[in-house]
This record gives sequence, structure tokens and C-alpha cells, in this order.
Amino acid sequence: MCDHRMWGVIPLTDVIHMTPTGSSMSAMAAQVLAAAPPRFALAGLSMGGILAMEVLRLAPERVERLALFDTNPLAEAPEVQARRALQITRSVSDLGGLMTDTLIPNYFAKPQPKAEALCLQMALDLGPRVFAEQSLALRDRRDQQATLAAYPGPALVLMGEHDRLCPRDRHDLMARLLPRSKLVILPGAGHIPPLETPGLFTNALKDWLC
Repeated sequence: MCDHRMWGVIPLTDVIHMTPTGSSMSAMAAQVLAAAPPRFALAGLSMGGILAMEVLRLAPERVERLALFDTNPLAEAPEVQARRALQITRSVSDLGGLMTDTLIPNYFAKPQPKAEALCLQMALDLGPRVFAEQSLALRDRRDQQATLAAYPGPALVLMGEHDRLCPRDRHDLMARLLPRSKLVILPGAGHIPPLETPGLFTNALKDWLC
């Protein structure tokens, strides 16, 4: 439930920010591929990383380099899937409360009032329909381990040291699967490093693009 504002003020040019819509990863990936140039560097954080892996699965020849931040290559666990329907129902009448008491508390390593307020505003701007679509896309996503193992390009796997949503073992797995990967752990960061440790995150992003 984030848009381009999640990336903070990263000083990069020729960047296309996308928040595609749809209730499946494949539908959203098709939107990314339709808007992207013939060859491009592809980066995604959290659900964006899951979407990036689906883009890679559909068109690996177009991805010049890959960066996956605070994300997960596995299909969704059954216990997480089981919570989706109740969350979707609640989001219709209380999206703000759902974000504030259930989701946003897991985003940061320590309290970040400004960043938390931004995350709430991004979610409210996107609204309950997008929440439902994203929830279904996450629920039904495929395992992407084979996709990563087959990708021959340079790859960055990065996470905040204190990410409670996508733990270290998921990132170790992605780094092992990708033949040309670099694993970076950002100290002091949680699930959204661009908002929590922007300097460290930007440096890692620049190194990936060089």
C-alpha cells in the first residue's frame, strides 16, 4: 500500500516509478512490461520485489540487472493466506485503523512518526479497492525460486537488519539462488530502508547501478 513516495528523495535520473493495479501478479507485471523500455534495470521492495520476480519470470531477457529489497521469493504461507479475507473486509470501513494497528507497526525498526504518517497517507490515497487487489495478488502468488536460479544477470539482494516481515533467511535464500548476487544488510533499518536509512540505501542503490 505504497506509491512512489516510499522511495523518499533518491537522487537518481531516468527512473520510472510504478504502482500497477490488478488482483494478480501476472496482470500487474504485464503493466510494468508495457510501460518499461526494451531493456531496463528492475528494482522492487516488499510486494514490489515479489512483483519484480514475476516481471523477471515473464521477460528475463529484458531485465538488465535486478534488485530485490526486503522481500520474499516463496509462495504465501497458509496461515498468512487465512488472514487475508478478514483484512479485506475490515479495509472497506476501517482501512486507516487496519494500517495503523496491524501493518505499519511492522514497517520500521524503531518508531518513525513522519514515515509512519506517510505510510498511512499512501495507503489511504490508494484506498480499499487497491488493498483488496494487492491482498489477493499476494495470497495467490507463485514460488519464484526457479525464476531466480535461472537469471544470469547481476543482482542485489538487500534488507534492513531488523525487518520483521521478510526475515534474513528469505534474503539468504535469494542470494544463494541468484548466480551473480550481492547481499547487503543495512544496519538500523526495518522493512522500508528508503524511509528509515535513506543514505545507506541510496549508496547501495548507486553501487548496484554502476
